[in-house]
Amino acid sequence: MSGAGVILRTMIGFGIASAPVPATAQRPVHTYSIVARDPATGQLGVAVQSHWFSVGPIVPWAEAGVGAIATQSFVEPSYGPLGLTLMKSGKSAEEALRALIAGDPAPEVRQVAFIDAAGRVAVHTGSKAIQGAGHRTGRNYSVQANLMLTETVPEAMGRAFERAKGDLTERLLVALEAAQAEGGDIRGSQSAAVLVVSGKPTGRPWADRLVDLRVEDHPTPLEELRRLVRLSRAYQRMNAGDEAVARKDMKKAAEEYAAAETLPDSMTNGEIVFWHAVTLVNAGRVEQSLPLFRRAFAQDSNWAVLVPRLPKAGLLPDDPRLIGRIVATR
Repeated sequence: MSGAGVILRTMIGFGIASAPVPATAQRPVHTYSIVARDPATGQLGVAVQSHWFSVGPIVPWAEAGVGAIATQSFVEPSYGPLGLTLMKSGKSAEEALRALIAGDPAPEVRQVAFIDAAGRVAVHTGSKAIQGAGHRTGRNYSVQANLMLTETVPEAMGRAFERAKGDLTERLLVALEAAQAEGGDIRGSQSAAVLVVSGKPTGRPWADRLVDLRVEDHPTPLEELRRLVRLSRAYQRMNAGDEAVARKDMKKAAEEYAAAETLPDSMTNGEIVFWHAVTLVNAGRVEQSLPLFRRAFAQDSNWAVLVPRLPKAGLLPDDPRLIGRIVATR
């Protein structure tokens, strides 16, 4: 029976139904990762970097109000969904992890970390995890690594996380960057991911997932992951602007779009600039909108083609003179 099968049988012994079990990785995912909780917000998160293609689908797991998990080394992905199920049933991070290890026929090659909604952590580094392997736990976090260039990576990650400022996503990224600065994976870098969920479940899993970004294959995945986080923040402000438009609060929408536009990596994004301009028109601020339309059109002339289509959808006034004036800014 596979490792996932034995673990699943252990879960059945607990009387807990499980999610479908993903296939097991057959080679070590050379990885450093962090699981953490923000005590101020209750947010839970996982961040990981590895010399392995598309690490995001197999290492990080998290559920709002339940916990977060990183499963690596010779990865047994079932630790993710099964561990979350155990913690959701009331088990602590330690109880859940120990139960799964007890049912694993090869715990010596695993490296797994759990954190539950109360901030309790549990971590296991198997005796056959490839040198340098190790972990460090602290208040509301655990960092772990295997096949590192130096054995000081976990210590560097822990110190960086404890000293970092900002929201949980930012602090997770700082921890990963500290690992890389310490030497990181002995084989280099390839993929990375960050997953952050809300502290309390809303009943809408898609809304509970605050950040879910992956870099599948890149020569500098941490730099690319940070760029995606910056762009994600801009689009979060855009989404808030869209919600304000739906409420017909055009002042708030314009504020959110303007905030999105000033964030790094958004200045060359025609989408953000264009919809900010549209919102200004609908708020009666046509003169302020025209320079933004011009900038969007300069990036891609198809934005000008889109403008005459918007009145029928109720997204711009049905005023041919106004539409002509906007398009003429090309």
